[in-house]
Amino acid sequence: MRTAADWESGNLERVEEFRIRWAWAMAERLETGFTGVVRVKNEAASIPFVLPSLLRATEHVILVDNDSTDGTPDLALEVAASMGASNKLQVLHYPFSVSRCGPEHLATPADSVHSLTYFYNWAFSHVRTTYALKWDGDMVLTDVGVDALRALAWQLESAECIVTMLRCPLYVADARTAFLDLSLVNREPWAWPNREGYEHTKAFEWEQLLWPRTMPVLSLPDWSCVELKHLNEDEFDHWSSEDFDTSSRTHRKRREWEVFRALVDDAEPPLGVQRIDTPDDRHVIDYVRAEWIPKNEDELRRLQRNALVRIAITKTVDRARSVVRRRAGGRGESVATPSAT
Repeated sequence: MRTAADWESGNLERVEEFRIRWAWAMAERLETGFTGVVRVKNEAASIPFVLPSLLRATEHVILVDNDSTDGTPDLALEVAASMGASNKLQVLHYPFSVSRCGPEHLATPADSVHSLTYFYNWAFSHVRTTYALKWDGDMVLTDVGVDALRALAWQLESAECIVTMLRCPLYVADARTAFLDLSLVNREPWAWPNREGYEHTKAFEWEQLLWPRTMPVLSLPDWSCVELKHLNEDEFDHWSSEDFDTSSRTHRKRREWEVFRALVDDAEPPLGVQRIDTPDDRHVIDYVRAEWIPKNEDELRRLQRNALVRIAITKTVDRARSVVRRRAGGRGESVATPSAT
């Protein structure tokens, strides 16, 4: 019979304090519900918007700080205290530099304390509820998402599944204006059963969750979450390379780079980007989360469909133009090309 020690794993540097010891292997009984695991580094601008809804939606939140210099951990504790939820928040410190996504991550051994993979597994090993919820320090649950997660907490007591979620980038210009990108529709696994068979492994650009492919998948409602991108910050400093055009694996990053650069340079927003202005003194993030999205769900679906169709047409026309130009160039001719409508 296997013991809790059988589920421990060390690191290349032999730092005993940071061995991975899975709580699910040591606990006699796990508490029902979700624990949100938030890995952060210098997220003080986002944490006041991220934590309140996450604390309302989950049983516990573990904030794993990776050497922030902007006071992120202290601010998180203040936010939880202001909500009367200090008992729901645990702050852990991970003092090692972690390889950035891309080539740097690829070159780092998976069992090193500097590996993104090891960092993730160490962070999630502390979860003591039946479900682990991966959460980023720039992701904000909308009221739609809060209600969905709270309902799932008891619905999954007698069932197991992978929970996926659509997250839409919200580019924040200032306290009154933001831009929502409606074109990204990929869904990733964000929650999973906290037990054997679920851990992160090393992928080409970043970490990847290993999980039984026979496990059923459940998706949270659309517009459950927005991902903050502050236009006055470097949103790509966690990447060791920003040459996103050379890899088909980083379609999402190429799109984010395109939108971010256009908005920072005060250019015309790309197709599929919706400008939002708050009508009163509330911060635009709170306005989008609590009011704009819930009131505009049907309109959002229409806008999203239209944006995806227009983007698909534009890409098709661009490809056609490229083919026509190459052929015309080879013959030394000038040929008319199709136009998008």
